[in-house]
Amino acid sequence: MSFISWDDFEKIDIRSGTVIEVNDFPKAKKPAYQLLIDFGPELGRKKSSAQITVHYRKETLLNKQVVAVVNFPPKQIADFISECLVLGVYDENNDVILLQPEQRTHNGQKVG
Repeated sequence: MSFISWDDFEKIDIRSGTVIEVNDFPKAKKPAYQLLIDFGPELGRKKSSAQITVHYRKETLLNKQVVAVVNFPPKQIADFISECLVLGVYDENNDVILLQPEQRTHNGQKVG
């Protein structure tokens, strides 16, 4: 493990947001969903591709709050542009369990 400085950490913009749309992503190499996440008035809505199909169904993701890095450059995944990275923890099978606020927060709240 290598250490980072506080300045390095401050460069990462991590925010809470609410999933407002979920679609299947059949062109992804691994099973994934296309998410549209509302990060509030400052950041607006951002798209993300998320390999979370093992633990989550589309219906259960709607209106769920998530935590994401919002200042990565856009990344093309097949024919989709992902604008943020939704954060999660890998389980024992290497499947993702989403990180989310313990209590409801305003969309766009910074993690620090």
